Amino acid sequence: MIHKNFKSIEKTVFGRGSFNQLDEILQPKRSLNQGFMVFVVDNYFKGKDLEKRIPAKPEDLVYFIDVDPHEPTTEQIDQLRDEILATKGLPSGLIGIGGGSIMDIAKATALMLTNEGPSQNYQGLNLIKKPGVYHVGVPTISGTGAECSMTAVLTGPEKKLGLKCEWTIFDQVILDSELTATVPVDKWFYTGMDTFIHCIESRDGILNNAYSMAYGEQSLKLCRDIYLGENAGQNPENDDKLMVASLMGGLSLTYSEVGICHALSYGLSKIFGEKHCYANCLAFQHLGDFYPEGVAEFNTMLKKHNIVLPTGLSKNWSDAEINAMAHVAYNLHHMWNHAIGTDWQEKISIEFIEGLFRRM
Repeated sequence: MIHKNFKSIEKTVFGRGSFNQLDEILQPKRSLNQGFMVFVVDNYFKGKDLEKRIPAKPEDLVYFIDVDPHEPTTEQIDQLRDEILATKGLPSGLIGIGGGSIMDIAKATALMLTNEGPSQNYQGLNLIKKPGVYHVGVPTISGTGAECSMTAVLTGPEKKLGLKCEWTIFDQVILDSELTATVPVDKWFYTGMDTFIHCIESRDGILNNAYSMAYGEQSLKLCRDIYLGENAGQNPENDDKLMVASLMGGLSLTYSEVGICHALSYGLSKIFGEKHCYANCLAFQHLGDFYPEGVAEFNTMLKKHNIVLPTGLSKNWSDAEINAMAHVAYNLHHMWNHAIGTDWQEKISIEFIEGLFRRM
């Protein structure tokens, strides 16, 4: 067995109002490289109060990026990298402010600023050649675990796969749950379920261990409090809990792995452009034979919060589309290995995975 020797976030600040410390946190780094910062911000916040609170100096660059409806692409990262370098050179650092997609854009761009060529060349494990620039993550929605993961997930021309290495990890994370107060109920649910599914898949596979279980079980406890407890729903106390659950769920899967649901989700995102957390929910509801306890709890949470997921989607999919999604999912070998076992290729075929998509 190869034991993972992974790098964690260097610094984390947690607490309501901690976003106000961002200027102070960035100050010692401003002398690096060409002496300017790049802020990558979810376009949702343009014109809102948070825009006024971004501690950008006159020399800094601020990009508001629309992440709906599609997830980050390799082409998008390359264009952003090239524009920054052509405009002002190599920045002192890059700060991502937004949800999981912005976190991935920030991590990927920070890496590609110092690595030549198209980012699709680096989709995979430990393919990045040089450390990226200093980068900070400020999540404004909780659940994806992107704030602590060593992966920046991108959709490329050939595959959906992350830039994965220890240099992907944020140098600094600011966890301020006040920033999540305006998240719509449906997105609050779907992103929270991403955390829940992370923990179920991390637990219910061959790579689970005491380290991953410790984080995963605490994250699951918090998820149950948030979505099924006496004080269930969106409120300041639960916003704090979900931000911590997201971090712990991400750490759980880092030392274990995700499974079948995520493999299917990648297929949905690659072929149809479905957002990751929503795609996870679409798939997970049909996987009771693999994750019986998890799916039962998931269904209870759906009912508790009056969330209705569509079914019968596959009736409108062509055989070619289903086959394409199955190939995307099949090629995520590490996920199947964890979920099914080292002999997974003897049990799982393209046709079998097509059957899983036809359940949806």
